[in-house]
Amino acid sequence: MKPDLKKIQAPIATEMAEFEKKFRDFMKSKVKLLDHITNYIVRRKGKQMRPMFVFLTAGVSGTITESSYRGAALIELLHTATLVHDDVVDDANYRRGFFSVNALWKNKIAVLVGDYLLSRGLLLSVDNGDFELLRIVSQAVREMSEGELLQIAKARKLDITEEVYYKIIRQKTASLIASCCAVGAATSGADDALIEKMRDFGEKVGMAFQIKDDLFDYGEDEIGKPVGIDIKEKKMTLPLIYALNNSSWMDKRRIIYLIRNKNEDKKSVNEVIDFVKGSGGLQYATKVMNQYFDEALLILNEFPESEYRDSLEGLVRYTIERKK
Repeated sequence: MKPDLKKIQAPIATEMAEFEKKFRDFMKSKVKLLDHITNYIVRRKGKQMRPMFVFLTAGVSGTITESSYRGAALIELLHTATLVHDDVVDDANYRRGFFSVNALWKNKIAVLVGDYLLSRGLLLSVDNGDFELLRIVSQAVREMSEGELLQIAKARKLDITEEVYYKIIRQKTASLIASCCAVGAATSGADDALIEKMRDFGEKVGMAFQIKDDLFDYGEDEIGKPVGIDIKEKKMTLPLIYALNNSSWMDKRRIIYLIRNKNEDKKSVNEVIDFVKGSGGLQYATKVMNQYFDEALLILNEFPESEYRDSLEGLVRYTIERKK
C-alpha cells in the first residue's frame, strides 16, 4: 500500500500544527523586509519531513517535549539557511517550483537572510541551553558542506568510486536525516546509546533517500527535476558508477568523454542514460537502496509497537516509494 503523508502525520498532527506556529515566531524580526522574506519562505514550505522525523523519533524513543519543538526548529532554520545560500551559489532562480529568495531580492539580500536564519537557530539553542542539540545539528551542517565540496572536487576528474560515492551521500544527505532522528531521541530523554541508535537509523534512511533521488535522474518516475540533470552537472551517482565499473574499457572511455565534453547536448545525455539502463545500473542501485531500507527497519523494529513506530515506518517507506 502506498504510504499517505496525512496518515503518517496523524499521531503528531497536534505537534506539527503547534510547531508551525512556534516556527513562525522563531523567525520573527523587527526588520519589515526580513519579516516579508521569511514569511515568503514559510509559505512555500515543502512536505516538512524533517520535523516529522524529529517528533516521530521522540515519540518512539520516549516523550515529545518542549525541546523537541526547539530541536525541529533548529534543524529547519539551519537547513533553510543552507538552501538559501545554495541557491545563490548555484545561481538558481527556483526552489520547489517557486522563485528563490535570490531571484526575487538579489544575492546580497539572500546571503544576509541566510545568515539571519543561521543566527536565529544558534541563538534559539544557546538561549535555552540546548547545547547537545546544537552539537548534533552543527555537526550535520559541517558534514553537508564537506560532502558537497568533496563531490565538486571529484566531479572535475570523474573518478568517484562506489566507496567515495557512499561517503559523499552520507555527508551530503544522510547526515541531516540522521541529525533529525538523533535530535528527536535526545529531546525525549533517551540515553547516549539510544540517541546513537536513532542517529544510525536516520543515516540509513538518508542513504536510501539519496539513492532514490539518483534513480529519478533516469526518468523512471514523473518528478520535479529534469531528467539527466545529474549527468549535465557531471555528478557521478550510483547507477552510473556501477555501469562504468561493469563496462568495457572502450565503453567507459566513450561515456566519460560524453559526460566531460557533451554534457549539455541532449542526445549525448540520452546516450549516457541508455548506457546506464542497459548496464543494469538502475537495478543495482535499487538493490542497494532496499538494503539500506531493510537495515533501517531492523533498527526500528527493536522498539515496542506504537502508533509512532508505525508512522515512522510509513515515513521511511515514503522516502523510497515517493514519485518526486
